[in-house]
Amino acid sequence: MSLRAVVICLISPVFLINVACAQDKLVLEDGSAIQYFLALPEIRGEAPLPLAVFMGGGSGNAPISYTVYRFYANELASLGWAVVVPVSPNNRSFRGVNVDRVRELIGYLQERDDIQQGKTLLAGISAGGMSALEIARRHPDEVLGIMAVPALVRDDANLDALAGMPVYLRIGSADELGWGMQYEATVKALEAANVVLDADLLYGEPHMFGLDWGRVELWLETLQ
Repeated sequence: MSLRAVVICLISPVFLINVACAQDKLVLEDGSAIQYFLALPEIRGEAPLPLAVFMGGGSGNAPISYTVYRFYANELASLGWAVVVPVSPNNRSFRGVNVDRVRELIGYLQERDDIQQGKTLLAGISAGGMSALEIARRHPDEVLGIMAVPALVRDDANLDALAGMPVYLRIGSADELGWGMQYEATVKALEAANVVLDADLLYGEPHMFGLDWGRVELWLETLQ
């Protein structure tokens, strides 16, 4: 799906998802603040929900994060997940110093009665997908699985920490940034790290694309 189609989806009432949502802010231990969007399914049982973090690309600023929230997080929430979309506090991706900020946000949300404690699903688009891979490399014991839609592996530093990790990778063959040409190298690196890989090169798709939520749902069931 093209970026233009994504924008149409965002403004058309036909595509509204039946979820409860909230925008809020958390003051972190280092004194900075991180804003976030939280999507929850309206129809759910009494059991707490598993938590997913869905990170946007680029700088991870508010407009980018809102797009991820409206078009991706809502869909994932409708599958029975609590989905948080963080807004970068420093207009940089969620790598480096922002790794621990994301982890602090996760810990805060898991104090809620309606959200499960324990391992978290990390998902991201572009730089957000790369951030998901970095967080998981550094803290694999805290991660349930990774959705990288898309992401690349540009170095293998500590990549073996992901051994046994479920990874859902999608890259568009017509990616404007040329990521489609790096698909095979990324798959090879992840396979060498012995992740449990579900990967596909999406023919004709650009850098940002719609997801096959039916396939995503089947993959998510393997995490439970």
